[in-house]
Amino acid sequence: MKVYRFDRPGSLEHLTLHDEATPEPERGEVLLRVRASSLNYRDIAMIHGTYLRGQQTGLIPLSDAAGEILAVGKGVTDFKVGDRVINTFHPRWYGGDPPSTLGSESYGSHRDGWLTELKVVSQEAVIAAPPDLSFEEAATLPCAALTAWTSLTGLRALRPGQTVLTQGSGGVSVFAVQLARLFGARVIATTSSAEKAARLKALGADEVINYVETPAWGERVRELTEGRGVDRVLEVGGAGTLAQSIKAVASRGEIALIGFLASDTVDLGFNDLFRSGGIFYRISVGHRAGLRDLVRAITASGLKPVIDTVFPFERALDAWRHFDDRAFMGKVVISH
Repeated sequence: MKVYRFDRPGSLEHLTLHDEATPEPERGEVLLRVRASSLNYRDIAMIHGTYLRGQQTGLIPLSDAAGEILAVGKGVTDFKVGDRVINTFHPRWYGGDPPSTLGSESYGSHRDGWLTELKVVSQEAVIAAPPDLSFEEAATLPCAALTAWTSLTGLRALRPGQTVLTQGSGGVSVFAVQLARLFGARVIATTSSAEKAARLKALGADEVINYVETPAWGERVRELTEGRGVDRVLEVGGAGTLAQSIKAVASRGEIALIGFLASDTVDLGFNDLFRSGGIFYRISVGHRAGLRDLVRAITASGLKPVIDTVFPFERALDAWRHFDDRAFMGKVVISH
């Protein structure tokens, strides 16, 4: 079988194609024919050395995939040959509080990921794919869609009529716009161009703020909410956007800390956090039970993931380069 591995860290040019032996499923395992995989910001961060959890060298990259089951090991009862599945981002977080090993078992950083033709995993590490989505669409769900879902269900599930703030037009933020509408929420989005603003509105955003033209967008959010602020912020920028998110959040509103896209540093003190009245917590994508809830919601609603570009398996490096340009909207997918 063909697999991609990062033979050395530090450069996309070190992503090389290898021929390796076909794996065999053991008891409780399934063998998958991977049909599509998708990229997330963490995949670029690992190349640039900015991934916060570190990574091992020599691994197969990517954390998200969809495929079909080619064979099952003894004792497998959940799936049969031919079933369409997607993987769980955390292979051993099934529900409830995360296990203590959560950060040391991630695909692409601490164990082999999904940029491969075939893969063996435990039957608990996959769930049934939404029946109405293509493999390419289904491969966008394990990280970005589940992160958005977990952020919106949060410490307290989002309620109809509440207001959500999203940032930019990457995978998590686009899914958040779509999913927040399913919850009956009002959505305020930020972006950098009129073209992306129009597309975000078409997806369901009620208001869009151009953060280039309005760098103090936290104050603009306050104006749009009659001084109250938003009930939920999906904070994907990190240090470079957190100060504005704090200005935008309502008292007792939630700020879900997700990413670190904006690398600018900002001097935040205790008084800034205290005055905000917000609730801050980190999102680590989500668990298997949450992914199953998400799939049910997508299936019932007919929601379709937004895919920017699909690249063939043999052009995986081009997919990475396109993703690294940061000009895309939604998800970048590799079709196997």
